[in-house]
Amino acid sequence: MSSPNFIDYVKFNGRSGHGGAGCRHFHREKFIEKGGPDGGDGGRGGHIILRGNAQLWTLLHLKFRKHVFAEAGKPGEAQNCTGAFGKDIILDVPLGTVARDFESQELMCEINEDGKEVILLPGGRGGKGNSFFATSTNQAPQHAQPGEPGVDQWIILELKLLADVGLVGFPNAGKSTLLSVVSAAKPKIADYAFTTLTPNLGVVKYRDDRSFVMADIPGIIEGAAEGKGLGIRFLKHIERNSLLLFLIPADAKNIQNEYDILLNELRKYNPELLDKKRVLAITKSDMLDEELKTELAKEVPPNIPSVFISSITNQGISELKDLIWRELN
Repeated sequence: MSSPNFIDYVKFNGRSGHGGAGCRHFHREKFIEKGGPDGGDGGRGGHIILRGNAQLWTLLHLKFRKHVFAEAGKPGEAQNCTGAFGKDIILDVPLGTVARDFESQELMCEINEDGKEVILLPGGRGGKGNSFFATSTNQAPQHAQPGEPGVDQWIILELKLLADVGLVGFPNAGKSTLLSVVSAAKPKIADYAFTTLTPNLGVVKYRDDRSFVMADIPGIIEGAAEGKGLGIRFLKHIERNSLLLFLIPADAKNIQNEYDILLNELRKYNPELLDKKRVLAITKSDMLDEELKTELAKEVPPNIPSVFISSITNQGISELKDLIWRELN
């Protein structure tokens, strides 16, 4: 699941509907010259609502929608008739979407469930009609309330992919190749750095009809947490992963050193990422004989479960799936 149209960030101006004004009216009919107040309340302004949709996986459909304005409530009418509510605007978003206020960056809501609806910007309340203010001492109130204004705000929507396993590694570490082998995903694969420019998702089938979701993000380079390469833009996508699968190729100069660099970039971006479970896979192991494997095993960090794999020959793929499943459960 990948596309050049993958959009994980949008900014728009939202304005909920203005509440309708209350009605100032007195009952009039034949033979009733001075009837009592019967002005109805104004209708509520329309809400702007976010709704989770499991069929979506990108914010592309909102990319060019820079203004989202809900309808105002209708004013109240005579005979105590309440004005109609303004029409709500419902924005469908993929699961994992986070809404923030643009100016303060304050978190407004998160959408993680299919069909879940959250009022992002509430519509203004309708004003009370003059019949509401009638009392025993003021039987003919001459005023009614105006409707409350709606909320006008710039909103940021960010998508953080929901996946069980997130692939972490330098460019050309074999992440996309592994995803293409263990799932039906067809990411772009080539022998140069930053082949992957957008995240890829794949469902990995396990035993007895069980499965888990794996996410591949563009490669991380040293300094990614400060904005180098593509890492800073996509590091957020591994914040929702239950397990991080580190991939380091067998021809790396020093496995421990590369692992420490990757770990340090995650630490600088968000220290909480280090609390996640971790698994290490040494990729491209088809070029190793048993003697070289034994030597490389000495460089593997001792405090993380590891396995030697080759996506080309399927070497160690079953063992990797077993290891991931044990750690996830």
